[in-house]
Amino acid sequence: MMPDRSASGLHLYLILTILFAAIASAQQPPDPTNLSLDAATLPKASPRHLYKFQFQAHGGIPPMKYIITQGSLPTGMKFGEDGLLAGTPATTGEYKFTVTVTDSSNPPQKAFRAFVLRIAPPMVMEWKRYAHVTGNRIDGSIVISNNTEDDFDFTFFVLAVAENGRAVAIGYQHIPLKSGVDSLEIPFGETLPRGNYVVHVDAVGEVAAKDQIFRTRLQPKEKLQILVGP
Repeated sequence: MMPDRSASGLHLYLILTILFAAIASAQQPPDPTNLSLDAATLPKASPRHLYKFQFQAHGGIPPMKYIITQGSLPTGMKFGEDGLLAGTPATTGEYKFTVTVTDSSNPPQKAFRAFVLRIAPPMVMEWKRYAHVTGNRIDGSIVISNNTEDDFDFTFFVLAVAENGRAVAIGYQHIPLKSGVDSLEIPFGETLPRGNYVVHVDAVGEVAAKDQIFRTRLQPKEKLQILVGP
């Protein structure tokens, strides 16, 4: 039986057509009327930690030139004409600025976009469920965030201190807290004897390789009173 040469030829023709179309598309110059600056939510920065972010543009004729045309950057950070934002910020805060990119077409095309850089503390702890009394228990929960590029050896503990000075542990966790973890919830709670208590919520994040330790604390504004029980 003879092979079907017509089918084989058609198959080869389709492959060559696709190949030539791809080559022709790749050889077409970028459209200078379609220059755009990519939208992006900038990653959080943290004080005294190295930060890098590369801005990107599409369309236009390279090379591109990037500048900040409005707003400002925090102390310790620089913005290059290649679109690289880098440095080590000194303090926390929120910084708004506008980036403008210019291509090499004649006349040059421009595109711009506004951005927000948030510089957060290295480790942030906030209430998820405020510490409260239910019957003869004190319960609550927090959320913890690691805003650095390092993983933490993380320890979380909660003490309820009675009026006589006796402290009872009502929460404890010792876990790895990965870089970039945002709003990890950790609950706590325990049954306690009758009395008034001051609650201390403490968190410690350690980066042994850099000999760094970060601490943060929460404490209810008022004493928590348990009225039932022994």
